[in-house]
Amino acid sequence: MKAAFYEQYGEPDVLQYGEQPDPKVGPDSVLVDVRAASVNPVDWKITAGYLDAVLPTHFPVIPGWDVAGVVAQPGPSVTEFEVGDEVIGYVRMDTVGLGTFAERVAAPVRALARKPRNVSWAEAATMPLAGLTAYQSLRAVDATEGDTVLVHNGAGGVGTYAIQIAKVWGARVLATASEKNHDFLRSLGAEPLTYGEGLGERLAHAAPEGLDAVVDFVGGQDWIDSLAHLQSPERIASVTDTAVKDKGGRYIFVRPNPSDLLALTELVEAGHVRPILAESFPLERAADAFRSSIDGHVRGKIAVTVGEQA
Repeated sequence: MKAAFYEQYGEPDVLQYGEQPDPKVGPDSVLVDVRAASVNPVDWKITAGYLDAVLPTHFPVIPGWDVAGVVAQPGPSVTEFEVGDEVIGYVRMDTVGLGTFAERVAAPVRALARKPRNVSWAEAATMPLAGLTAYQSLRAVDATEGDTVLVHNGAGGVGTYAIQIAKVWGARVLATASEKNHDFLRSLGAEPLTYGEGLGERLAHAAPEGLDAVVDFVGGQDWIDSLAHLQSPERIASVTDTAVKDKGGRYIFVRPNPSDLLALTELVEAGHVRPILAESFPLERAADAFRSSIDGHVRGKIAVTVGEQA
């Protein structure tokens, strides 16, 4: 099969495009013909070697944890999916090696749910990691109807999902972003706030009675400054800074969960949540997709498409 892969850690230039062996399908996995994947910051951080101390790596590495595609072969114990089923998945393994930037991937059943019928392959591929991160972060802080929720980095891939999900759940949503993204945040249903110096004063003005919950998808000083406005310190979650636990909050490392993923599919099919696709690159240009993500000025997510029908 064709795949993007790398044989040593480094910058996006280490990514190659060429032949790699087809994956083997275990008892609890299905072979998926990939139509699209998407880029997450963790992908290029792993490629650069930043997670070497955490995740065992087997070179050559095919990057990617997000997938949208068609079931080609169920494993012998699999009853949940049949050949031809359209699926999405957060295909994170405990080791790094066989990812989703390829024509085929062997995906554990625990990582998969059906694809929404009303979005493209590329849009669907943006859902798993970012959507699950948003969903599980909001669950961790018990976001619910009537809450005032602050989303840090509202214009990013995770933030766009968090805003929409929190709105569906009946929350009032404030979200931080640069001023150029404020109209975009309003289009998602959030009240925008400029990040950085002076955020505390802006929060005091926007939410004089305080915040019920905070989800942080960027790190830095802003989530710390927002603590002074949070009514219950345990109702903050961060995906970037483990120090949040010292403040009584939750650190989130997203987990594959088919029930959560199916809930996202149903929200998308109902029209309550829409994937925000910033741009797409063909598989052979995976390095360019990485560079665009590293640049850090993307609204929503970047997809990597496989084949003409993606």
